[in-house]
Amino acid sequence: MKINDSVVDRDTYAVVGDPIDHSLSPAIHQLFAEQCGVALRYERWHLSAENFEQSVVAFFENGGGGLNITAPHKLRAFRLCSTVANRASLSEAANTLFSSQDGIAGDNTDGKGLLSDIDRLGWPVAGQRILLVGAGGAVRGVLSSLLEADPQQVVIVNRTAEKASQLAEMFIANKQVEHAAPIVAAGLDYSDAPFDLVINGTSAAYGNAAPDIDMRLLSGANCYDMMYGKELTPFLSAARDGGAKALADGLGMLVGQAAESFFIWLNKEPDIEPVIAQIRERISQTSE
Repeated sequence: MKINDSVVDRDTYAVVGDPIDHSLSPAIHQLFAEQCGVALRYERWHLSAENFEQSVVAFFENGGGGLNITAPHKLRAFRLCSTVANRASLSEAANTLFSSQDGIAGDNTDGKGLLSDIDRLGWPVAGQRILLVGAGGAVRGVLSSLLEADPQQVVIVNRTAEKASQLAEMFIANKQVEHAAPIVAAGLDYSDAPFDLVINGTSAAYGNAAPDIDMRLLSGANCYDMMYGKELTPFLSAARDGGAKALADGLGMLVGQAAESFFIWLNKEPDIEPVIAQIRERISQTSE
């Protein structure tokens, strides 16, 4: 079997999405492989919605090692799985696929990646008041992990308040998180400050803009953007100007979630610190 002119075998891994050319996952996993002394071939493949399911099924039927799933296919990947890990079940989204006795199995490592990076930064989560900006797939994938970290409260704000409410209700209704921190949903006009931690999960940076929230919410807070880039993202620039306590972009989350996928597939736990530094250097050398 071939996908994008690549022969698939048990040492083949890939990230699939639409678009996909920007993905740093091949570089990250190659660094993991070199560090851990394993042989693998990790590629990036463009899959549209029309051929996603058929291609993924064929990949595993032909013995492929594992797949990472990026936008916009994480919900489709979840529905394709025969079995899923609890954290994927809670978010109803999967970003890591592998073979099991029952067929295709799925997991979601985004939340682990985010929490491991926040821990690496030395920022507390337990007992903290957290603001999540956005209610799309990025936020959906990390919400259960944040709730399990025992914050005081999680507030979700979104351009469409109804979508934020639907996401909050989905987790409130789930019996596995019924004793978690209170969840509040609101529109972007929400103004009940202060917060200890603010996490941007929107894609506003693609339009070179910060999310349209009350920037006073960022004052004194640790501010984290799931996006990353060569320079400060628009959200982090606004947070800096708004008196944020500390700033961090999502590169560490990207490497952290990749490390968790690597562990799921190969039972090896790479050291993410040098990989973050190497990928950061690679980004700094790219032209705009």
